[in-house]
Amino acid sequence: MNGGLLVAGTTSDAGKSVVTAGICRWLVRQGVKVAPFKAQNMSLNSFVTRAGAEIGRAQAMQAQACRIEPTALMNPVLLKPGGEQSSQVVLLGRPVGELSARGYHGGRQQKLLGTVLDCLAELRGTYDAVICEGAGSPAEINLRRTDIVNMGIARGARLPVLVVGDIDRGGVFASFFGTVALLSPEDQELVAGFLVNKFRGDVSLLEPGLGMLRDLTGRRTYGVLPFRHGLGIDEEDGLRVSLRGTVRESAVTPPVGEDVLRVAVCAIPLMSNFTDVDALAAEPGVVVRFVDRPEELADADLAVIPGTRGTVRALAWLRERGLADALVRRAAEGRPVLGICGGFQILGEHIEDEVESRAGAVDGLRVLPVRVRFAREKTLTRPAGEALGERVEGYEIHHGVATIDGGDTFISDDEGRSLDGCRVGQAWGTHWHGSLESDGFRRAFLREVAAAAGRRFVPAPDTSFAALREEQLDRLGDLIEQHADTDALWRLIESGAPQGLPFIPPGAPA
Repeated sequence: MNGGLLVAGTTSDAGKSVVTAGICRWLVRQGVKVAPFKAQNMSLNSFVTRAGAEIGRAQAMQAQACRIEPTALMNPVLLKPGGEQSSQVVLLGRPVGELSARGYHGGRQQKLLGTVLDCLAELRGTYDAVICEGAGSPAEINLRRTDIVNMGIARGARLPVLVVGDIDRGGVFASFFGTVALLSPEDQELVAGFLVNKFRGDVSLLEPGLGMLRDLTGRRTYGVLPFRHGLGIDEEDGLRVSLRGTVRESAVTPPVGEDVLRVAVCAIPLMSNFTDVDALAAEPGVVVRFVDRPEELADADLAVIPGTRGTVRALAWLRERGLADALVRRAAEGRPVLGICGGFQILGEHIEDEVESRAGAVDGLRVLPVRVRFAREKTLTRPAGEALGERVEGYEIHHGVATIDGGDTFISDDEGRSLDGCRVGQAWGTHWHGSLESDGFRRAFLREVAAAAGRRFVPAPDTSFAALREEQLDRLGDLIEQHADTDALWRLIESGAPQGLPFIPPGAPA
C-alpha cells in the first residue's frame, strides 16, 4: 500500500483535525504504517519534536494516533499569529521571520509548494499511507492561486479529497455542494465525496438528503459521524481561544476529597498552548475556567497566566483589565499563582524586548525575582527534571531568556541544580509547557495548591493523562470504524479518487 488522502472541510472547525486523527488511529489498528501531514498550519498551539522542531500540536496528536514520533516533515509550515495582520513563519520547525498576510500570500507561500511536496513525498516513501489535513476550506477562491495546503497539495501529489462538513452548524448540504461547485474542473476531479460530522438524531432522516446530494454532485458520502462529547484534540486556534478537548467537553467526575479545586486561567491575548491546563481539568474535582475580569479571580484557588505569543501585549491587557493588580494581591496574600512561559515572564520584575513586541524595557508584575531579555534565537527543547520530588517533563518554545536573582528552585536536575523557573511563596513560574501532564508532579502541585487554599481537595491517585489521551484517540478510531464506510475509505486511500466524476458548474471564477 502506498496510499494517501486529503481531509478537507467546508469551513474552519468542521472537524478536519479530529477526522484525520480518527482515520489515522483506525488505519494503525489495521496494521497500516501511517503518518499525518498538514502542509501549512496557522496556530499558536504548537509542540516541539525530539529533534527540536516546532510543529502544530494537532499534528503531534495525530502522530500519537499513528503511534509514531512527530517530526517536522508532518507540518513543514507553521504560521504563528502575532496580531491581526502578521505571523511568524516557522519552516521545517525553525522560525525564519515575520511576514504580513499580504507579504505571505503575495509571494512567499507559493514558493513553498515545492518544499511541502518534497516533505509529503518523503513521508509517502516511508509509510504505507499518509493522511493529510487541509486548512479552512478548499473553496477559498481568493487564495487558490497560491494555495499549498488544500487543492494545491492535492493536485501536486494527486491525492483524493474527502470533504468534511459540520452538520451541527446547519447548512451542510449547501456547503458540500457549494464547495465542489466553486472548484476548477481539475480540482473537482480529485474531490471523491463527503463525510458528515456531528450528526444528532436518526440517520434515516438524513438519507434522502444524502441521496439527493449524490444525484446533484455524482459523489457519495463516506459516512455520518454522530455527535460525541469529549472528542476534541489539540487543534489549531488561529487568533481565538478554542476551549475544546478536556476543558470544555470532559465528563464531570466527582472529587476524591471533600472539596473541589477552582482554577482560573487568564484569557490573555494571543494565548499559546492553552492545552497546558487540560491536564488540570482531567483531574476529578478540578474545575477549570477562562476569565477576563478581576472579580472572577476572587474565588479561584489557583490563578494561571498561560503562554502567549505577545508577552508585552498580554501584560498591558492584564493591567488594562485590572487583572494585574488582582494577581499581585493574590501573590502577596500567599494565594497560588502559576505563570507558564509568557505568563512566567509577566510575573517577573523586568522585560527587555527588542524582538517580539520591540517595546524595549517594560516592567513586569514584580512577583518573581526574574529579569527577561528576548533573544532572536528561539529556544526549542524537550527537557526533563524533578520538581516537588517528582519526575517532570515538558517542552520549551520561547524567545525570552530568564535571569533568576532569588526565590526557591522550581525545576531541578537529578543533583538539585536549578533547570528552570522559580518559586516565591505560592507564586510559581516556569518556561516548560506540558509539565502538568507529568502525573506525579501534577498531583504534588495540586496538593500544594489545596493546602495553601485551605481546601480539603485530594488528587485522584490513578489519573493518567497519557492514558486518557489514548482513550480519546481510540474513541476517534472507533467513530471511523463504526460510522464510516471503511471498505470504501480504504479503496479511496489506496487507489485515489474514482474516475469520471462529473463537473459541477459554475466552477472556479476565471
